[in-house]
Amino acid sequence: MSPESLSAAVLAVLVPIAAARRPDEELELTASDIVLDRPRNRDHGDWATNIAMRLAKGFGANPRELAQQIADRLVETDGIASVDVAGPGFINIRLEAGAAGALAKTIVDAGATYGTNDSQAGVSVNVEFVSANPTGPLHIAHTRWAALGDSIVRLLLASGARAVREYYINDAGAQMERFGQSVLAAAKGEPTPEGGYPGEYIADLARRVLDAHPGLLELPADEQLVVARDQAYTYQLAEIQHSLERFNVPFDVWFSERTLHAAAEDGGPSLIERAIDRLREQGHVFDEDGAVWVRTTDFTDDKDRVIRRSNGEYTYFAADAAYYLNKGDRDFENKIYLLGADHHGYVNRLKAVAGAAGEDPDKNIEVLIGQMVSIGGARLSKRAGNIIEMDDLLDWLGADALRYSLERSPADSPLDLDPELLQKRTNDNPVFYVQYAHARTHNVARNAAESGVDRSEFAPELLTHETESALLGALQEFPRIVAFAAEVREPHRVARYLEELAGLYHRWYDNCRVIPKGDDPLETVHRTRLWLNDATGQVLRNGLELLGVSAPERM
Repeated sequence: MSPESLSAAVLAVLVPIAAARRPDEELELTASDIVLDRPRNRDHGDWATNIAMRLAKGFGANPRELAQQIADRLVETDGIASVDVAGPGFINIRLEAGAAGALAKTIVDAGATYGTNDSQAGVSVNVEFVSANPTGPLHIAHTRWAALGDSIVRLLLASGARAVREYYINDAGAQMERFGQSVLAAAKGEPTPEGGYPGEYIADLARRVLDAHPGLLELPADEQLVVARDQAYTYQLAEIQHSLERFNVPFDVWFSERTLHAAAEDGGPSLIERAIDRLREQGHVFDEDGAVWVRTTDFTDDKDRVIRRSNGEYTYFAADAAYYLNKGDRDFENKIYLLGADHHGYVNRLKAVAGAAGEDPDKNIEVLIGQMVSIGGARLSKRAGNIIEMDDLLDWLGADALRYSLERSPADSPLDLDPELLQKRTNDNPVFYVQYAHARTHNVARNAAESGVDRSEFAPELLTHETESALLGALQEFPRIVAFAAEVREPHRVARYLEELAGLYHRWYDNCRVIPKGDDPLETVHRTRLWLNDATGQVLRNGLELLGVSAPERM
């Protein structure tokens, strides 16, 4: 019996009770409103609910009296062994062994879909993260958001949302000009211009540009800059994309900032110009001192923002506004931005854009701020000189260890990773601990096959050992963990769940045999335990997939 079916059973019991106590009112309650929790002390049962305490006042009843009335009816439900009332009105429910154990087959039959849910059905979400300037390699500051952003999207998709990963390419503005000037200077053998980009990677880009355009330095000066800038940009963006692919972070959309500034195909106004017109129609744009402003103070911003300067140049805020509106035009009702710890100042102005666009700043936009990550012993990049490159970290620690360690803590907590720990093949290393549990399930299945143990029989009522009850209880929780992690945008809840599940599996492995011992006969219980073994492996695999981490079959 799943938590969902148990909630439905409680609701079915409540309907006639409510009709008797409140004949003139209809019970406004759904199964999803009935919260079930796992008791800390398993002696108290498999599940507990405080629904009687929540409804008692409205029912005009004593909470414990109402709880007992619910318990007396609920115990008659198939699959429920006992129902007890504790304290002021908690209802403790114990399932029959067969009803609890049936979950193992449910999970195996569901396969990769177990854990998916519809809690975010009908929701459209655009998740923008990383969005580093294409003027240099990705570095350590980008790793955390790359891992978390991708996993947030995976969780949203698993929960029924329409969600995309989007990378905003900052390929317009002064930084691109300085980038082009730096590459061109290197191509000419000249020093890096003031305010330009130093580093061996610039020299490498310059050599590649010259290989692709041997006549570069014979072009007029203005053409030299354009060719150097755009060709180097293409190479650098491809390098960024390759780094993210190595990190198992696939982006669905690569959005160029240049498209915001470009005129429409029919020669009409640009997306930025159209954004200003739309905000003006909403009544939030005003002109002052020759500049165009947005009255963002109407939406809790600390000051009004200039969107076009008096010299006719558009501000960064103009691009932010046009980009936000464009996401809505692409039918994304909700927008999530993942920003670093140094971007707190962006929060109010982005929310102000949402408000000025006629949307709800508290609903349609979320800005998640993450803290910095440090890794002891990490070396500065030889190519870039003053940064720790993502590629160097991947070469050093591997994508799995790096991703998992970044995802197992809340984003708003500073993170200091221990590289020695992450390279250990011991249970002290969390990612090894979880991956080893998964590999062990496959090893058990291989050994079972060699010993003639298969899944030809399934008798869930035989899964009665205390470690089996605990393991089944954890497996039941997985869909709810996924749904909640998606709702609160916190992948670390999946990682911590997997560590708990791995521990329960290892304890079960130490106590319950899938393969008969010695000359003991092969019995139905052995085949049934193989179902539980394989179900655990499936959930570990599904959870690691949500984190973008591999699930090896051998270690």
